[in-house]
Amino acid sequence: MDSNVRPDSMKRINTPELAKAFIDEQVEAIKAQVGDKKVLLALSGGVDSSVVAALLIKAIGKQLVCVHVNHGLLRKGEPEQVIEVFRNQMDANLIYVDAVDRFLDKLAGVAEPEKKRKIIGEEFIRVFEEEARKLDDVDFLAQGTIYPDILESDGVKAHHNVGGLPEDIHFEGLVEPVKLLYKDEVRVVGKELGLPDNMVYRQPFPGPGLGVRCTGAITRDRLEAVRESDAILREEFAKAGLQGVVWQYFTAIPDMKSTGIKDGKRYMGWAVVIRAVNTVDAVVVTVPELSMSLLFKIRDRIVKEVPGVNRVLFDMSEKPISTIEWE
Repeated sequence: MDSNVRPDSMKRINTPELAKAFIDEQVEAIKAQVGDKKVLLALSGGVDSSVVAALLIKAIGKQLVCVHVNHGLLRKGEPEQVIEVFRNQMDANLIYVDAVDRFLDKLAGVAEPEKKRKIIGEEFIRVFEEEARKLDDVDFLAQGTIYPDILESDGVKAHHNVGGLPEDIHFEGLVEPVKLLYKDEVRVVGKELGLPDNMVYRQPFPGPGLGVRCTGAITRDRLEAVRESDAILREEFAKAGLQGVVWQYFTAIPDMKSTGIKDGKRYMGWAVVIRAVNTVDAVVVTVPELSMSLLFKIRDRIVKEVPGVNRVLFDMSEKPISTIEWE
């Protein structure tokens, strides 16, 4: 049977008991595949890579080498959370790479969305490649491939983070322990492995990160404004009981300024756009009705706490005709 085809007899993993049985089965399979050799994993902090990391740590401990690359385009607190959860709590063999300046210097002045994506993707591969070359005794590459990835790519997937590694960096094989699971099943497994809720139920997040929410050419001040406004939005949605109720929500800042007034004087400032959507399949997307009192509270916090912002807008567009992200 094709190892990339989910058997019809495979039960949906929707309970802690089924998750535990899956974990026990995969721990044994990983040990049999890897033996006493080392495994390398690009740990983004997303759901899939985090669950794979936790599963491999349970199976082989320090034989797993995790590489977390901070490219400066992550949400507020995410690099710190990866370090806290995996290095401090799980005692993982974690390599942290601060590549913020490297990425932002490469992106300086680049406005075209696809060119930005290409730079971010290629630079990630180069950073990961440099770390892989330092580890000459790693035999396996782990990936957070899940079943929808296989279905969408007709059985072949190159992980968007590490799919472009050069041929001279050779691995004996791939370790893909959750490749037959759907996203909801991966979350159940993550909960059973003890990962925190805000990591297990992390919202969809684009590969280029905040780079596609800071439209046009990325500037450090606007990027920081996106990060801070997004943190305020997530905090207030959580307080309002909307975490897990609204499918995805974030802020974006278009590359444009408008006139505002501060200390009795006119000045040019950024506009923050709030985006909140519900969907089942990400193909058709609706916009939830939100209370004006909540939106006013978020507005007041953003204009007060985020430097350089003088307007807050709410994106009411549905898909189609609009996409979820702005770029």
